Amino acid sequence: QVQLVESGGGLVQPGGSLRLSCAASGGSSNDYSIGWFRQAPGKEREGIACISSHDGATYYAPSVRGRFTLSRDYTKNTASLQMDGLKAEDTAVYYCAAGPPRLLSIQPNYYDKWGQGIQVSVSS
Repeated sequence: QVQLVESGGGLVQPGGSLRLSCAASGGSSNDYSIGWFRQAPGKEREGIACISSHDGATYYAPSVRGRFTLSRDYTKNTASLQMDGLKAEDTAVYYCAAGPPRLLSIQPNYYDKWGQGIQVSVSS
């Protein structure tokens, strides 16, 4: 059973950048599609980006499109979310999740393996 662990979160000023990584253990994440989600206090979990295991196709929510880039390193069994141009409204706990191969969706209910989450705070 693959387990996911996020890393790379922290505090950054508005306009800054962070790179989140999602590392898999107990199996290969290469067999799964990967999604990134976030949840701010008092808000529902929001899907922001996903990458298919089939062809590497990506999809981004409008709120992050053009600022965030999702990629995966098949040799390292990781998926990374490069976040540029961060805004205060990007502050949230960020989660990566694994779903079925060929999935290209940011709907949380399609994903059944989740990391524990990592805090990203954007503030001056």
